[in-house]
Amino acid sequence: MSYLTNKVIWITGASSGIGEALVYELSRKKTKLILSARRKKELERVKGNCPPAVQADIRILPLDLEKSDTLKLCVQAALQLFGGIDILINNGGIRLGSRISDTPLEADRKVMEINYFGAIALAKYLLPHFVSKQRGHFVNISSVTGIFGTPYRSAYAASKHALHGFFDSLRAEHHHDHVTVTMICPGFIQTSLPLSSVTASASASKPQAAKSPRMPVRRAARKIVAAISKRKQEVYIGGKEVFGVYLKRFFPSIFSAIIRKVEVR
Repeated sequence: MSYLTNKVIWITGASSGIGEALVYELSRKKTKLILSARRKKELERVKGNCPPAVQADIRILPLDLEKSDTLKLCVQAALQLFGGIDILINNGGIRLGSRISDTPLEADRKVMEINYFGAIALAKYLLPHFVSKQRGHFVNISSVTGIFGTPYRSAYAASKHALHGFFDSLRAEHHHDHVTVTMICPGFIQTSLPLSSVTASASASKPQAAKSPRMPVRRAARKIVAAISKRKQEVYIGGKEVFGVYLKRFFPSIFSAIIRKVEVR
């Protein structure tokens, strides 16, 4: 029997991009899914795209990660849908692309509120459930920019770095409770994330053409599901850009000289 068989899996940011691709991949694994994002209509579309035979095992729970005062009730509602949760995939988030000198503090706060505080709020409210049953799995869709920062990604990189710090601590504190933490660090993936990014004024930005080859999102989803199944601690997914992780670790001066010239807008 697969690790994922009959698991109740809650996915945030399930209405597009990596989250949507994960829904399709996991729906073929005999799982029970809870789909969350702000747009209920889009969640219904994603559910409708799944095979009819599995739609009875899919529930929709709209939420807004920026509204932290609502997230405790969202966790309580999610727990009631199938009588419990086995895996939380923190995938919801936004991106900010601008120079530090052009970015007002309120834009940084918005990114942190959604990408970091939204994710850890769900984790904090769900953690007692995992502890009480002595098992549970947090999966966080981070980024290679959670390992190293790049130009025009200061707020986004900071929010992902913060996730790593929090969940590294959670993994250490709750190892004895059999709580698993998996950090997924994608590089360049073909998703609609640029469409939902924010600019320095915290407003919607225009779509930008990819400057580097990007991995198809369905392929990335398969790799993510494989990492979850193996209960990996940290996984890097993408193309040549993931070598930046190792370059920074072993040759930081060379990495610094290279990264300042990289265009990732």
